[in-house]
Amino acid sequence: MDRWGQPRVCVARLGQGVCSVSRRGAKPKPTKLKALSGTLRSDRLNPNEPETRPAIPRCPEHLGPEAKREWRRLAPQLARMGLLSKIDREALALFCQAWERWVEAEEALKRYGVMVKSPNAFPMQSPYLAVANKAMEQMRAMLAEFGMSPSSRTRVHATPQVDEEDEFGQWLRRGA
Repeated sequence: MDRWGQPRVCVARLGQGVCSVSRRGAKPKPTKLKALSGTLRSDRLNPNEPETRPAIPRCPEHLGPEAKREWRRLAPQLARMGLLSKIDREALALFCQAWERWVEAEEALKRYGVMVKSPNAFPMQSPYLAVANKAMEQMRAMLAEFGMSPSSRTRVHATPQVDEEDEFGQWLRRGA
């Protein structure tokens, strides 16, 4: 049993009696998403879960122009919801890179079509279709990680952050 009471499952023998350990069932949802969706239970919290502050990480230089555009669109929204921190940089970069590949593949599909001629002049599926489908799979996985898929979004009840004003600011606003 692991520390959460789940049975350990040996999926591969690595030699000398050492097993690769995995957990059964669905992947655990991040505590922040549980809190936003209203399913947070104190008896199921991981007391050792690392806490991070919402922040927008720096966009990686290696991303292409379309991926950087998607980064600039998504990062502020995720940080405002408290779902993005500096440590999530690579995860968001993975999503943005998959987004760029998907956009490029879709543009090529519009230009060349879903079916192309093989070197033997027989019709075959466009290689761009495989690229687009793989990029969609990668994006779908990352959407769920950040709570951005339609099904995970319906379970999230995010409240907009309101800047708290101090007494002096309220006094100035009233025009005293």
